[in-house]
Amino acid sequence: MINITKDTAERWGYAGLGDFFKPGKAFLTAFIVLGTLLIYGFSVGLHGMLSGYGNVYGVTRQVPWGILISSYVFCVVSSTGLCLVSSIGHVFGHESFMPVAKRAVFLSIIFMVGGFSILLLDLENPLRMVLFILSPNVRSNMWWMGILYGLYLFALSVEYMFLLDQNHRMSRLSGFMAVLFGVAAHSNLGAIFGMLHGRDYWYGPYFPIYFVFSAVMSGGCALIFFTCIAWKIDRGIMNGSMERAIKAVCTLTITMISVVMFFTIWKIISGVVSPAKYAAISAFLTGPYAYNFWIAEIFCGMVLPFVLLVRSKGTNLNLMLMATGVMLVAIFFMRYDLVIAGQIVPVFHSLGVEEYGSLLTYWPSFHELAVVTGGLCLTAVAFMAGERILNGHRLQRHEIVPPGGFICTGCGAIHYRKEGESEEESLRRHHRFHMSGDARSAGTGHRTQIGGHDQ
Repeated sequence: MINITKDTAERWGYAGLGDFFKPGKAFLTAFIVLGTLLIYGFSVGLHGMLSGYGNVYGVTRQVPWGILISSYVFCVVSSTGLCLVSSIGHVFGHESFMPVAKRAVFLSIIFMVGGFSILLLDLENPLRMVLFILSPNVRSNMWWMGILYGLYLFALSVEYMFLLDQNHRMSRLSGFMAVLFGVAAHSNLGAIFGMLHGRDYWYGPYFPIYFVFSAVMSGGCALIFFTCIAWKIDRGIMNGSMERAIKAVCTLTITMISVVMFFTIWKIISGVVSPAKYAAISAFLTGPYAYNFWIAEIFCGMVLPFVLLVRSKGTNLNLMLMATGVMLVAIFFMRYDLVIAGQIVPVFHSLGVEEYGSLLTYWPSFHELAVVTGGLCLTAVAFMAGERILNGHRLQRHEIVPPGGFICTGCGAIHYRKEGESEEESLRRHHRFHMSGDARSAGTGHRTQIGGHDQ
């Protein structure tokens, strides 16, 4: 039994466990099905741990990273992106992103937990994770990934608790730390791939940068998708401020899709002209992974979502739900292709060794697919529980604009007046410009929100 005081419940938006059963049979049926898959998936993973991974997993000495690693990458990339998108609002002060801050941080946490659970079952002996931390190798990117992601998850959890408690100052501080740790951890994850000299497809400075931009795209996609699902669960969450927030996230996601398209084009061009990368690139352009690349990555992951999100104009929630749902599945394939592509070309392929003249193959086993299903269902179950118990992560009016602040109609950020200062003088001080007569008269026509109240 959870005992929460009335004051704390009001600050957190805690609706009580009783509200969990209100949505109806469809919600409960989906929750039970996902919960069953979660338990079954992790049970199969434990069976694999006891049986020996060499007997039940599809990975080999030549292809040591399989779908479990790619699923872990999918989860942590989405988590980092969600954190970066949320920080635009409550950390850096852009009002239009603030209504989605709580949900974005919550999703970021549960994606990280889902990713860690998959990674845990990828270790044949989980005690290795403890030894990994207690016996540091500061020259290893892998060690830094574990430490930085641990600090990132801790900072996210602290940030979320302060967001629930409506402690704006501390939530901004912890949110800023989460951004720092998140970017450091995520670019380091890209460096793990980019600094492998023996894997030509991955090697180079491109991956750390690509990982950060790709994370923002994934985070925006995930945030739109789960917000639309939350809207399907409870239509009451979609008020005016939430509509503006989703429109802003939609615009950001469209921009990031364009950036990732740019990276992808140059990845293909550089791979085709590079003898070291040509074998791997050919496998995706015309070889056995062509369907994954052209249909899943390019069409479903970038082209189709780009067109649908542009057509939605950030207001058609059903169209946005369809676009981001397809895009999330495609991003999963994108991470899978990223991990597998660097391993299918044998290390001795370029030397003309007869035994390594053809590409290596990898197929996920039943146990691996079950573990991935369990980890993703853990994220989904946690999301559904959070939406119901925490009342849809609604923001109160004073959470958007703290006392003494007002929303700038020009840049959308929160500004603060000094004592005896007018709004126009505050705008000049923040933006260091002199308002023209037309701008001044236009500005007086806007309603400005000050200290949580419209004036």
